[in-house]
Amino acid sequence: MESAIAPEIIYPVEDGEPLAESYEHLRAIFNIFSALTQYLMGQQALVLSNQFLFYSQGYPKLRVAPDVMVIFDVAPGGRPNYKIWEERQIPRVIFEITSPSTRRQDQGLKYDLYEQLGITEYWLFDPKGEWIPEQLQGYQLHRGTYELIEDNISQVLQLELRIEGQYIGFYRLDNHAKLLAPDELFTAFQGEKQARLEADFRAEQAQAQVEQERLRIQQAIPRFRELGLSDETIAETLGLSVEVVRNAEKEDI
Repeated sequence: MESAIAPEIIYPVEDGEPLAESYEHLRAIFNIFSALTQYLMGQQALVLSNQFLFYSQGYPKLRVAPDVMVIFDVAPGGRPNYKIWEERQIPRVIFEITSPSTRRQDQGLKYDLYEQLGITEYWLFDPKGEWIPEQLQGYQLHRGTYELIEDNISQVLQLELRIEGQYIGFYRLDNHAKLLAPDELFTAFQGEKQARLEADFRAEQAQAQVEQERLRIQQAIPRFRELGLSDETIAETLGLSVEVVRNAEKEDI
């Protein structure tokens, strides 16, 4: 008698739920994802946004979809979803963009789950300040229990988090440089492009002036000689060396 074939377990990649409940929440998610992706580029690290995190093999309903999660010591690149038992690494940092409608889940189920999974840092960001007056709350795992982060510094990421309107500004601890958000990157790129164009224009102008001066001198020396001026006098008049004046007819100045 042949043994029955176990049905294939499907781990879905989406649930049909909207990515974010408001434009402000969507922008906050996008800015965090973009800044951290750029920051960790070239490292064995992965930043995922709103993708299923499966934490129990064989139980596809045991899943959560963090707004942004950061995993280290894994190959970079996209994933349809993230299975802890396959990657053998749990996320080190998770961000949830919170609101009054998700407060209970963010402070209850997800808080407890992330603590039990061993997520080192859990950040709650309330862009509108609807239930977190300071907008940002971070928790760090200490001996298996979350403790409030008082200084808004991510030790895992080596970044300081600052509230900037309805967004989080990320600043490196080593050089205090800010990780630029997409719109800031575009502005910086445009500024650099404009600076390069202006520098090229100034260089072209300078080169044109040099060429004009060279032609003026080339044309002036024969005329001064026709007037009977000596090479020494011509050189003094034009601000050149006598040797340059004497060689003017042989080669370009």
